[in-house]
Amino acid sequence: MSHSPRSRTKPAGSVESTTISDASQVEALLGALEDEDCRAILEATTDEALTANELSESCDLPLSTAYRKLELLTETGLLEEQLRISRNGKHTSEYARSVEDVHVSLDSDIELSITRSGIEEHGQSVVAGAD
Repeated sequence: MSHSPRSRTKPAGSVESTTISDASQVEALLGALEDEDCRAILEATTDEALTANELSESCDLPLSTAYRKLELLTETGLLEEQLRISRNGKHTSEYARSVEDVHVSLDSDIELSITRSGIEEHGQSVVAGAD
């Protein structure tokens, strides 16, 4: 399957660091990072935003599983859902990794420090001839 070239733009100075100490949020994030399918999706979205169908194919996942994992990853903030606008008028959701680094701190409580990078401006990309 060939894809039209897409890339995320990272505006200068758009890196943001967040510390998460809420136990339920830490557990959800660690659970997502522990999941092999979620890690495959995060790896696949390193350089470009992809649709659920593209991720299903590239990660060798059933589409229903891909959608479940995408929901988990967007709920935890590891992926950002964007709108892909094609010139033919069809619009679809695409998913971009929104996290560069996750660090675990084991002081008195477990805390996660997350470094987020800038995603495409306005959360949209235009793809020529996309289906």
